[in-house]
Amino acid sequence: CLPANQERFANGRLATVQFHPSAQVVMTAGHDRSVSLFQVDGIKNPKIQSIYLEGFPIYKACFSVDGEHVIATGTHHRMFFVYDMMSGNIIPIQKVRGVEERFLRSFELSPDGSFMLVTGTSGYLHLLSMKTKELISTMKVNGRCTASAFTPDSSKIYSYSKEGEVFIWDVRSRKCLHKFEDEGSLEGKCIALSKNNQYVACGSASGVVNLYTTDGCLKEHRPKPVKAIMNLVTSATCVTFNPTTEILAVASRETDEAVKLV
Repeated sequence: CLPANQERFANGRLATVQFHPSAQVVMTAGHDRSVSLFQVDGIKNPKIQSIYLEGFPIYKACFSVDGEHVIATGTHHRMFFVYDMMSGNIIPIQKVRGVEERFLRSFELSPDGSFMLVTGTSGYLHLLSMKTKELISTMKVNGRCTASAFTPDSSKIYSYSKEGEVFIWDVRSRKCLHKFEDEGSLEGKCIALSKNNQYVACGSASGVVNLYTTDGCLKEHRPKPVKAIMNLVTSATCVTFNPTTEILAVASRETDEAVKLV
């Protein structure tokens, strides 16, 4: 295959590559302060458009669930941008009232398109409305939160702490329903839930990725992993399931070509 972004290679590190939820389009965004969209045809992969965000190296960018917007956070900013692809407008969200954070970086969008969950410092998690971009509620885990994931039905949030504990929150009441320890985890790094809500995968700094059943995670405080995946030798920084829950991708950004499909 040709490089998807061959018509405009990035000048800095790419932070995000994501396919559009419904169109044959791929987005790239990164430290060169730009978001680019490419039509994926496999022959030329023509560039559709690029937007440049002055003085805003991008930490993470993500398509909204309906595919009409791109949300982008910066590496050292408390504001974030919403790019409306239909109108071509770039909307700066200067500051979210009630969110006292120096930087807004890591975030997750709920599968139903209603919520944006921002990971703050000191274990704080800020739940925003996608419609108004205003704060709904703040939750807090013990220690520091390193990763979070919504369940496929958007009713719960799994938050993984640096200390290796996973907290399960009810989105509606914002109450902590349960917490469990990730077996053998010295430092939590990434978490993923399968589309059919059957499995939870937790990746840690040692490179071990533990696979659990969702039932076990909801009932036990020390569930036994169905499988411990030991293929990575550096920190597991990304885990994700394919849509049919048959393949789990585990990866580490700390060394070249450290991607395994299980």
